[in-house]
Amino acid sequence: MALRLHAQLVTPGPFHRRHLTTKHSGGNFELSWKRTLEPDILVFVRSVSSSSIVFLCLSILLELFHFSGRSYKQPWLTCTAQVQTTGAVNLAPGTPVRPTSILVVGATGTLGRQIVRRALDEGYDVRCLVRPRPAPADFLRDWGATVVNADLNKPETIPATLVGIHTVIDCATGRPEEPIKAVDWEGKVALVQCAKAMGIQKYVFYSIHNCDKHPEVPLMEIKYCTEKFLQDSGLNHIVIRLCGFMQGLIGQYAVPILEEKSVWGTDAPTRIAYMDTQDIARLTFIALRNEKINGKLLTFAGPRAWTTQEVITLCERLAGQDANVTTVPVSILRFTRQLTRFFEWTNDVADRLAFSEVLTSDVIFSVPMAETNQLLGVDAKDIVTLEKYLQDYFTNILKKLKDLKAQSKQTDIYF
Repeated sequence: MALRLHAQLVTPGPFHRRHLTTKHSGGNFELSWKRTLEPDILVFVRSVSSSSIVFLCLSILLELFHFSGRSYKQPWLTCTAQVQTTGAVNLAPGTPVRPTSILVVGATGTLGRQIVRRALDEGYDVRCLVRPRPAPADFLRDWGATVVNADLNKPETIPATLVGIHTVIDCATGRPEEPIKAVDWEGKVALVQCAKAMGIQKYVFYSIHNCDKHPEVPLMEIKYCTEKFLQDSGLNHIVIRLCGFMQGLIGQYAVPILEEKSVWGTDAPTRIAYMDTQDIARLTFIALRNEKINGKLLTFAGPRAWTTQEVITLCERLAGQDANVTTVPVSILRFTRQLTRFFEWTNDVADRLAFSEVLTSDVIFSVPMAETNQLLGVDAKDIVTLEKYLQDYFTNILKKLKDLKAQSKQTDIYF
C-alpha cells in the first residue's frame, strides 16, 4: 500500500466566494476548498468567555498604541488537502479490532472528558490521545482510560495511537494561544488521512452549528472544510454540529456573580441553545450504535435559545443577588478585530475576536430537535434545561458555602 499524506492551509485572509472541486484520476483524489474574505469582515466563534474577549480587546489596544512592528497584509485563504494512492491497495485482513475500542481525541476538554466518562460507563475500551504536558492527564487514568501521548501538529505521532482502534471520536480544538489552522485544519487533515490509511471503521467529528453559513468566521470556515474533507475521504463517519455548552456559563457568569465580581456581556441579540455536555455525550453514543445514522449530519441543541442578558438574569435569581454587569458594545469588539488585522503578530487574536461580526446580527444558534430526537429514540423531556442545570449548580454551591461558613464560625470559638 502506498499512501502520501499532504495538507496545506495558507494563513487566513480576506475572501468573496467559495467553490469545491473534486477530481478523480486513476487512484488519485484531490479536494480543494477555497474562499476569499472581504477585507472588512473575517471571523470566528470560540468557546471563550466574554471577560476573556474584553481583556483581550483592552490589552491589544494598549499594545497597539506602543507597538512599532511591521505592517501585515492579509493573504488568500486556501484550504486544500490531497490523498494519493498509487497502484492497488492491499487491504488483507489483519488482527480484528473490537467494536468497543475507541480513541478520544481532545479528551481533556470540556466535551472530551464527558465523552470519556460516558464511554467508560457504557463498557467501551477507551484510549485518550493527549498532548505531552507538564501536568499529565492522570484523572483519565484514574477513571480507567488508557492515555497515549501524541500531537496533531506532529503527524508522525498519530499512527501509533490508532493501532487496534475501531472508532475515533474527535473532540479536539486548538488552544487559545495557537493559530486556528494548526490543529483545527492541518492537524485534522492529518488525523483523517491516518484514520483512512489505518482502516478506522468509524469517525465522529464535532463541528459548529451553521458553520456553512458564516464563511467570514475562520474556525467555522475550517470546520465546514473539514466536514467536506471527511465526507470525501470515504471514511464511515458521523458529523455532529453543536451550538454551545452549559458548562461554559459557570465560569463566565455564575462564579463572578457569587464572588461579587464584574460580569462581562455584550449588547448583542444573539441567542444560543446551550446544551449539557453530558447530554451531548449520551446522544453521541446512541448515534454511534445506530447504523442508520452512518454518514449523516446531526445538530444537537438545547431546549431553548438564550441571550446573554437572559442568562445573567437567571443566574441573579438563582444566586439571590444582583450581578455587577459591564456591557461591552459589539462595535468595540468589531473595531478591535479590524485593528488587530493590520499586524501579523495579532492576526491569530483577531481571528478569535472575529465572532463579533456574527454577534452584530440577530443570529440564533439553535435548531428544532424533534426530528433528531425521533431518529435517536430520545425523549425531549430527558434533555437537561438550562434552568435545571444552573439550579442544581447554585443549590450545591450555596449549600457548600453555607457549610464552610458554619465551620468557620465554629473555629472562632475558644475555651
